[in-house]
Amino acid sequence: MGFLDELKSRNFSLYAQWLGVISIALLIALGVVTLTSNPIFAIIGWVIAFILFFVEVPLCTKFCPTSPRFDSFIARFENAYFRGAVYIIFSVIMFLSTIINTTVLVVPAVTLLLTFISYVIAALKKQPYASTKILGGTGVDNVV
Repeated sequence: MGFLDELKSRNFSLYAQWLGVISIALLIALGVVTLTSNPIFAIIGWVIAFILFFVEVPLCTKFCPTSPRFDSFIARFENAYFRGAVYIIFSVIMFLSTIINTTVLVVPAVTLLLTFISYVIAALKKQPYASTKILGGTGVDNVV
């Protein structure tokens, strides 16, 4: 299955994964932009992006040397409810950055919130976890 087939699958965990990848890119790029105006939250955004990179890009855990402890930490993210909880926490943290200084860090906060919503919908619909083949996941072939 290709990218378009994955989009047509109506599997919200796939949509959430793509929103998570967009959030990673925004956290890194906008963290660079806001480094001088809001350095604490820019660095927190980079840390969040680093964590999400290993969570959302399965290919990364195959090529990067990791410890068994780190692998067990990442394995906890197979549950859509747990992923949703992590994303809402990260979203709230990034929304808190607007208290100090209103910056463009609100954009990744919104994408993190949309990712949370997608994972919750997937969990409520009891959709099996799927990850896109483009990023080294299983795709929807095994879950549909």
